[in-house]
Amino acid sequence: MSGAPGGRRPAFPGLPGELVLEEAAGARQRCGEGDGSVPGTLLCTNRRIAFLPAQAPGSRAFLHSEYDVALPCIRKLVAASSFAKPKVLTAASTLKFIPEELAVFCRDFRLLRFHFHENGLAPQAFRVANAIAQAWEAAAWLGDTSEGHDGWSCPAEAPLEDEEEEEEEEEGKEEGSAATLLFESLRDWEKELKRLGAAGWRVSAVNERFDMAPSLPRYLWVPSGLLDHDLKQTFAHFEERRVPRLCWHHPGGSDLLRAASFHAASEPGSEDVRCLEALLLGGRGPCVLADTAELPTLADIQLAHLKLRALCLPGAAAEEKWLSALEGTRWLDHVRTCLRKAVEVASLLAGRRCSVLLQEPSDRDLNCLLASLVQLLGDPHARTLPGFQSLVQREWVAAGHPFPHRLGLLRRDSPREEAPVFLLFLDCTWQLVRQFPAAFGFTEAYLLALHDSSFAPYFSTFLFSCQRQRGHGSPHRSRSQTYTPVNGWRDPQPGTPRAGRAGRAACGLPAVWDWGLRYSRQQRARFRNPAGAAGTVGPPDTADPQTPGRPADAWPGPGAGNVFVLTKGTLSPQPFPWRSGRPPPRLSRWAPSLESLGERVGSSGGNRPPVPPPGLLLPCAAGPSVRLWRRCYLRGLPEAQRGRFAPSPAGLAEELTLLQDRLSAWQAQGPRAEAAGSPLAPSR
Repeated sequence: MSGAPGGRRPAFPGLPGELVLEEAAGARQRCGEGDGSVPGTLLCTNRRIAFLPAQAPGSRAFLHSEYDVALPCIRKLVAASSFAKPKVLTAASTLKFIPEELAVFCRDFRLLRFHFHENGLAPQAFRVANAIAQAWEAAAWLGDTSEGHDGWSCPAEAPLEDEEEEEEEEEGKEEGSAATLLFESLRDWEKELKRLGAAGWRVSAVNERFDMAPSLPRYLWVPSGLLDHDLKQTFAHFEERRVPRLCWHHPGGSDLLRAASFHAASEPGSEDVRCLEALLLGGRGPCVLADTAELPTLADIQLAHLKLRALCLPGAAAEEKWLSALEGTRWLDHVRTCLRKAVEVASLLAGRRCSVLLQEPSDRDLNCLLASLVQLLGDPHARTLPGFQSLVQREWVAAGHPFPHRLGLLRRDSPREEAPVFLLFLDCTWQLVRQFPAAFGFTEAYLLALHDSSFAPYFSTFLFSCQRQRGHGSPHRSRSQTYTPVNGWRDPQPGTPRAGRAGRAACGLPAVWDWGLRYSRQQRARFRNPAGAAGTVGPPDTADPQTPGRPADAWPGPGAGNVFVLTKGTLSPQPFPWRSGRPPPRLSRWAPSLESLGERVGSSGGNRPPVPPPGLLLPCAAGPSVRLWRRCYLRGLPEAQRGRFAPSPAGLAEELTLLQDRLSAWQAQGPRAEAAGSPLAPSR
């Protein structure tokens, strides 16, 4: 390995078991359009591509997250030269020219371009380009997650860095990370249930050994009056044995539940029927079934994402046809559909005392998205930074969303299993942050960091498909060992408690919420919205959520015990499958959607704009209101490359003060100075 010109390259903070295969010292990374570039060292390891910018002597290296690309995140490699046509690199391809530029197209919409000068870099450029292609094809993310192997873990003894770096890593655990609940312990579930104030519900450990439902978490929120013995009889009547359980409790008395579809071959007996109805109804009022049939399918989401990614490449479409091509991807249509459905469910929970059951055949994809959006709309705590991270942990990670399959990071998977549902959720969240910036405690930069981290195989959060696999971890190491990028795998010191709940999952890998492992203190400061609401640690606003002029316990139709189906804003009676022989009553009512809420409020007070119940956000999902997430999707266009982080509020305030001082000084000169500086002023 050759060193950097004039000295050695900065120290590379490698992962445990990571080996540097090739490097090109003196390479330059292009920045946007034009000739701007950053000098540094391009490294190819068996885990990732890393670019270390050149630093001043004595400065410490920090691996900038924007210069780090995990091998599974690479979508295409293209080598270019002024003497040959650009060539797409693969492990089987033969590079017959010395590359002058290497373009790395990433799954997260980034486009990294590295330029190699002719001053002695020709052999290095050739070797590093071939090494990246070989390492990409032989990426270590080949473990079978069904057996608990993540493919990226290793029994490692990483060299220890200085104590200063270790102290900085510990200081990197911010307040948001420390307050995040991982929902791997009974205490986390009880703490969140207490915050919601959900009377009549309890934490059940019926699935503690994952023997009832392997893809469900250890602990479930179930009705207090339902014993675990009775609860066990209900698992067999749902697909993948994913029974209904509580997601969120509205302070007005409504409950949000989620479950898989009813099993087609289910024939419950009288005792099973009693347990099922106690689980779904429980004397809490009518039950509304809200399935995901109106939402886009997994195939629709995947197709739209592929079209969007292709459109956001340089030269993909003519400028005059770009907007029509954007609508042709249907990605924004899917965002609108998800927001509308979430508004319907959130409005129903806020305007009626009922139980809403979200149903999806697998309960592992669109239910995660819809349940999370409903809570973002109705719970102010979910809109804080620690509350949002806890929400993702509960409704996605603990609930068993198959991240490796849906993100397409397992090479042996069928392409039909890939569908970026989580990325669609992040886009919907960005739409809410854009429409209600003062209601959220985090920023666009935070959502971008979370979007990009979903492709990084350094965290337990996105490395497994369910809590059971995450608990198994890798069989090659001790369960008590923990990992940090600074110190690698280490045994706990004598007298030191085990890893904290905020940062370490059961498998020993850090959670993605340990932002200090990949982002500097200045970058993490831009994750928080200083103008956003601080949120509450208790339940949402307990003011009466009912619309004006409607009693708190009123319900359109028969009393408690009835079942309705929510379809396109309409409530229609629907019997349970085990009571299909009973004809439902002829009744149809409108659910309190955004439009109906606006009509009721408008009729009570003239032409005032609709006022949502306290704590409820009602976003506009009309065509012009849903926009393209430019900072995320257009990062591959040279003219739009601005990086992940927007200018900091402190920097903008300083620039604004400077402009105001200049304006004041210019105005103080008076009209004579202004006239003298005018091109029309008479010459003397």
